[in-house]
Amino acid sequence: MSRLSGKVAIITGAAQGMGAAHAKAFIEQGAKVVLTDLNEEKGKAFAAELGENALFIKQNVVSEEEWATVVAKAEEAFGPVNVLVNNAGISLNKFMLELSLDEYMKIVNINQVSVFLGMKAVAGSMAKAGGGSIVNISSINGLVGGAVGYTDTKFAVRGMTKAAALNLAHMGIRVNSVHPGVIATPMIMQEDAKEAIEEFAKHIPLKRVSQPEEVSQLVVFLASDESSYSTGAEFVVDGGITAQ
Repeated sequence: MSRLSGKVAIITGAAQGMGAAHAKAFIEQGAKVVLTDLNEEKGKAFAAELGENALFIKQNVVSEEEWATVVAKAEEAFGPVNVLVNNAGISLNKFMLELSLDEYMKIVNINQVSVFLGMKAVAGSMAKAGGGSIVNISSINGLVGGAVGYTDTKFAVRGMTKAAALNLAHMGIRVNSVHPGVIATPMIMQEDAKEAIEEFAKHIPLKRVSQPEEVSQLVVFLASDESSYSTGAEFVVDGGITAQ
């Protein structure tokens, strides 16, 4: 039996990168998946590639109204939601003194506020399903320092995860955070950054960056009933970076 058979999942930021890898892994493990993203062209094409168990919805993750719409459409298409993967996020690698308030708040809204809105929006549907699993994608920068804005919000996701786990436990909803290290996604493997990433990889204990699929396997585990007693926890997948 597939590990996610009978599960209905919403995955944000799923048109490419890690979100797309998660969606593909979920489909392969028997889930029905609603993929959301602002990139409608890529999202629709990818959902079509995944087949009849995938549905793409264009979504602005910082809109409470659009969250309500996504949950309603997920229920209409597949039934009550069992799994939410809060994957959407952005990074702006700027020196703190050069970061404007508008830029800072954009990072906060997309990386942090969207996670709150997603958890709040999906809880009622999960209650109808008899419980569920929320997986919040943080970062190793939710454990150690990094760029201002990105680091702040990833620490916040880690804290929100623990608070939400306590809030939602009585509803049978588990909430955990995943903390990836350096992952080979389009966002970081652009030509202007590729050389620096390859140099950094030499200092990772496992001597390489991770593939998105390696993170997806952990996300599948947390979405599945295999992790039924795990909640309020952080799961690190970083090749040993934070162990140094």
